[in-house]
Amino acid sequence: MEARVKWVEGLSFLGESASGHQIMMDGNAGDKAPSPMEMVLMAAGGCSAIDVVSIIQKGRQDILDCEVKLTSQRREEAPCYFTDINLHFIVTGRELTDKVVERAVQLSAEKYCSVAIMLEKTVNVTHSFEIKNV
Repeated sequence: MEARVKWVEGLSFLGESASGHQIMMDGNAGDKAPSPMEMVLMAAGGCSAIDVVSIIQKGRQDILDCEVKLTSQRREEAPCYFTDINLHFIVTGRELTDKVVERAVQLSAEKYCSVAIMLEKTVNVTHSFEIKNV
């Protein structure tokens, strides 16, 4: 896998993936775009949400929505890396059970989400969930 990051102006940079997708990053506390650390946090949520939705769908469950609310703590002194991240899943569907959603979250956390599993090497990563049946 390859990528490229090019300086645009000030502390704004344009990232481009090998697949040709582009995204802006901003080092000025996210004035113009997400900061690199915000992107890491969103990447963990996105990676895990893909797993959870896919696992629930493969189980032929009626899932209608999935949102991940991420909370984190960072060191106050440089380098200000994450010390704690919680991924809280809000899964909406019809007749979803704790067992089904818990299994999907657990499989993502322990086996499939490359981003969160990589972060766990240095960060305390936790997972929680709630179900909204409609």
